Amino acid sequence: MKEIFGDILRDISGIIKINSEESAPEAGAPFGKGPKLALDYFLDLAKKFGFETRDIDGYAGEVVWGDGEEFAILVHLDVVPAGSGWTKDPFGGETDYGARRIWGRGAMDDKGPAIIALYALKSLKDDGFVPKRKIKLIAGCNEESGWRCIDYYRAHAHMPDEGISPDADFPVIYAEKGILQLELAFDTDGGFEISGGERPNMVCDLCTVIKDGKTYTFRGKSAHGSTPEKGENAILPALNFLGLEKIRHILFENGLGLSGLKDETGSLTFSPNMIKNCGKKLYVTVDVRYPATMDADRILDPVKNAGIEYTVVHEQAPLFNDKNGKLVKTLCNVYNEVTGKNAKPVAIGGGTYARALKNGAAFGPEEDGEESTIHRPDEYITFEKIEKCFKIYKLAVERLTK
Repeated sequence: MKEIFGDILRDISGIIKINSEESAPEAGAPFGKGPKLALDYFLDLAKKFGFETRDIDGYAGEVVWGDGEEFAILVHLDVVPAGSGWTKDPFGGETDYGARRIWGRGAMDDKGPAIIALYALKSLKDDGFVPKRKIKLIAGCNEESGWRCIDYYRAHAHMPDEGISPDADFPVIYAEKGILQLELAFDTDGGFEISGGERPNMVCDLCTVIKDGKTYTFRGKSAHGSTPEKGENAILPALNFLGLEKIRHILFENGLGLSGLKDETGSLTFSPNMIKNCGKKLYVTVDVRYPATMDADRILDPVKNAGIEYTVVHEQAPLFNDKNGKLVKTLCNVYNEVTGKNAKPVAIGGGTYARALKNGAAFGPEEDGEESTIHRPDEYITFEKIEKCFKIYKLAVERLTK
C-alpha cells in the first residue's frame, strides 16, 4: 500500500479536477464533455496498468481482467452539480496533507472509490493473483441523472449477474429503498415567478422568487435526496413567503399521509427538491424513497386520491437481498476482518448500481457515525478512508473471485 499510496492520491485528485457534471451532449460524449473526459482518464489509467479496456460509446466503460463466470464492480464517474456554499474549489482536487484529505465534488461519490477499486485490482495483479472469474470494473457516466448509461451498457455489452458497487455504506448494503421521483403540478393564482433546485436527488439549497418586480432569494443547505433531514430545504421559506399554505402542507407537512410508512429497511422520505412555475401552474419535483418491502402504488395512490396531477420522472424498484447469502456474508466478514468490528448488514435509502445486478450489493465507502459530505458543499475523502477502502476492496475481490 505504501508504495502506491501517493499514486492513488494523485489520481483521485486528478479525476476530481475534471468537472463531470452532465451537460449538453456532443459527438461521442452523450452526457457532455466532462463525463467523457473523466471516462477517458479512468480507462487510460487502467490501460497503463495492463488491463483490457473498452469505451462503450461514451455512455460507460469497462476494465476487464480474467476469465470465467463474470463478477462486476460498478462505479460512476459523473457527479451532481457542485451547488453553493463551498469554501474549497469543488473541482480543484486539493490534497491537504495537514488535514489528510482530498477535497472536491466526487471525492466520496464516486470518483474516489472508483480509483481505489482500480488500484485494488492493480495491486492484486502485481501480487501475482489470478482470478478464476472474469472481473468487469464498469464505470458509468450518468448515474446521478437517469441511468441511461446502464441501459446502454446492457444493450451493447453483457452485464454480470453478481457484483458490488462501492457507492454507499459499509459494512454492506443488503437492501435499498424504492425510488420514485415525481413532478407534481399545482394550480395557483399566479403573479410571481419561482425557480429552485438543480437535481431531483439533491435537497434544494437556493430558491428565487420574483414578485412585483422585486427578486427575493431564499437559501438552505444541500444534502442527498435520500437523507433530506441532513439539509435545509430553501423551497419551504419560499412557499411561506408566497402564502401557498395548501401546497406547503402537501409537500412539507405530510399532507399525503405518507410519512408513517416504514419497515425493517427504514421509513419513507419525501423531499421536494426542484420547483418552477409557468403562468398559474406550479411544478414541484419530489424525491420519494419508500420501504423496500413495498411497491410504488403505495405512494401513487394517495397522490391520485388527492387529485394532484403528476408525471413519473424516474423510478427504481427496491433492492432486497438475503442477509445470509454468500455475497452479503462474505462482504460483511471482510469489512469486519479489516476493521475489527462486528457490524451487521444494513439497508439504505440511496439507490446504487447494485440494483442493476441480479445479485448485487453496495459496499462502502461511508461508515456509521461519520459525517457525510456527499451531495453537500466541501465534499472530501480522508487519507484514512482511502487506506481502509483499499484494503477492504482488495480483500473482497480476492475472496469473491479466487
